[in-house]
Amino acid sequence: MTLAFWCVLVAFLLPYAFTMFAKFQGGFGPRENHNPREFLDTLAGARKRAHWAQQNSFEVTPAFAAAVIIAQIAHTAPQNTLNGIAVAFVCSRILYGICYIGDWASARSLVWFFGIGCIIALFVGTGA
Repeated sequence: MTLAFWCVLVAFLLPYAFTMFAKFQGGFGPRENHNPREFLDTLAGARKRAHWAQQNSFEVTPAFAAAVIIAQIAHTAPQNTLNGIAVAFVCSRILYGICYIGDWASARSLVWFFGIGCIIALFVGTGA
């Protein structure tokens, strides 16, 4: 398994870190587990933004996974380059979540664009 493939697993698991922040910063218990989506809709502030970061992370992960798989099959760049782009994407998603929870909207948008750029770079590669 390449580092880029491991990054797909990390990207898949990362949204759960955001939802854990949203749920377990107080107030989520056995009663709320019967209707967790309703509970998440009642959140406010940083916890609500963590939930939104989770949702966005689930939305972008399939595109990242596809880009990694296609880049590996098509050999769009040397393996070290693909690995570096994949790591950069995962780092961007972590920073994206931090920016979202911290309510740094402009920084969050810049980081989001960087992450999308990583996905595009995986597809386009270096022509190797």
